[in-house]
Amino acid sequence: MTEPTTESLRQKKCLPCEGGVPVIEAGQAAVYLKTTPSWVLSEDAKWVSRSVVCKNFVEVMSKVNQIGELAEADGHHPDLHITGYRKLKIDLTTHAIGGLSENDFILAAKIDELLD
Repeated sequence: MTEPTTESLRQKKCLPCEGGVPVIEAGQAAVYLKTTPSWVLSEDAKWVSRSVVCKNFVEVMSKVNQIGELAEADGHHPDLHITGYRKLKIDLTTHAIGGLSENDFILAAKIDELLD
């Protein structure tokens, strides 16, 4: 595998996944995480997550809507959790395979560009 870069991931589009794609294991996920350092790998290596704190509810909803548009354009959808009216947690996994795929890191890199 050629080591991905943040820019190479942002240039890609998520591919439709109905299963049959190999799960990215923890070691390979660590390589991808170098391109998305704001994200954290779950203990079971099936999710990556990022949390942000916004100024207020209006800002968090704006971020949710922007992420929603980005996710819909790529056809890969994160789990979005709003708590405490201004805290946003973003979870990415590929549900069809029960773990991580390159799609998760493609979308993570694009979300980072939006949030940073």
